[in-house]
Amino acid sequence: MAHLKLHIPGPVEVSERTFRAFCTPMIGHRSQSFKDLYAKVQPQLQTLLGTKQLVYLSTSSAWGVMEGAIRNLVQKKVLNCMCGAFSDKWFDVSKRCGKEAEALQVPWGSPIRAEAVDAKLATGQFDALTLIHNETSTGVMSPLAEIAALKPKYPDVMFIVDTVSSMTAVPLAFDALGIDVMLAGTQKAFALPPGMAVFVCSPAALARAAKAKDRGYYFDFIEFQKNAEQNMTPSTPSIAHVFALSAKLDEFFAEGLDNRYARHRRTNQMTRDWAAKHGFTLFPEPGFESFTLTCINNGAKPGGRVVDVPKLQKLARERGFLIDGGYGKIKGTTFRISNMGDETEASMGALFAALDEAIQQL
Repeated sequence: MAHLKLHIPGPVEVSERTFRAFCTPMIGHRSQSFKDLYAKVQPQLQTLLGTKQLVYLSTSSAWGVMEGAIRNLVQKKVLNCMCGAFSDKWFDVSKRCGKEAEALQVPWGSPIRAEAVDAKLATGQFDALTLIHNETSTGVMSPLAEIAALKPKYPDVMFIVDTVSSMTAVPLAFDALGIDVMLAGTQKAFALPPGMAVFVCSPAALARAAKAKDRGYYFDFIEFQKNAEQNMTPSTPSIAHVFALSAKLDEFFAEGLDNRYARHRRTNQMTRDWAAKHGFTLFPEPGFESFTLTCINNGAKPGGRVVDVPKLQKLARERGFLIDGGYGKIKGTTFRISNMGDETEASMGALFAALDEAIQQL
């Protein structure tokens, strides 16, 4: 089967160099060699995430840590901020974990705003909130700094933030934000294979978790902390992922984090420009568009061009590229193009040349 270059919002394209690191021969997960590997990536991750806290590695998808955060930190009631398929799902997860939960729902395509969060938290009902920084289903990036600025006003509320499709592509300074949990999966902007999550917790989150009697084991934040202090993980890790992560972090710092962030902005702007050139509008509310993927309006909202998305995908596949046909209730009435990970102006240019040909055949 011929390889299709991935421009879906995840998993994203993985480089040959990363695959070579992923195939490094195995070592014992309780060996000094593994401890040395973890000790090598730890300060790099701390710099990347702007934190002095230990950064944890979980052999799971991000959803494991997302559910774990609910189990570790919600004792009273959680406010689930909902603006798309994945943030909406977090509300369902909260209820399935047996927690009292309330939805702060905004229309798909709109961001979560601090004023709405403030109004909810002012009721005093909540001891935690969940927020997805970059809602992958809609291409909306909510203003994290604006929302995090509420934390001093509500110090007893745990601010749990999914940065799955923004971590490594935009600046995220955990300590300066003052939030309590920040997490991501490796299959998106990290440009690693799926199967590992990276996360960090505040001292307040660890103190709250220590009091939770039903936090389970696999995603027990206290176990993660105890093991990270010894450069280990609570359970058998995907060692291959850690080797690949180590190689990837070296790439990040060789490029320079600011250069990496700027590259994502440039390649994202190329995508927006391509959409505008062909008469499309964007699905997100103006000013809140993602920098890692572009959700293009195709009839979900008034205005702009409408095309046969499955046919566009087929024509793109024939040219060696895979784009996304929209997600959830806006499947087909939007489509999505990713620029996250290792993409450059040259690689995005090759995609757009192929899509230009495809558009001409619609």
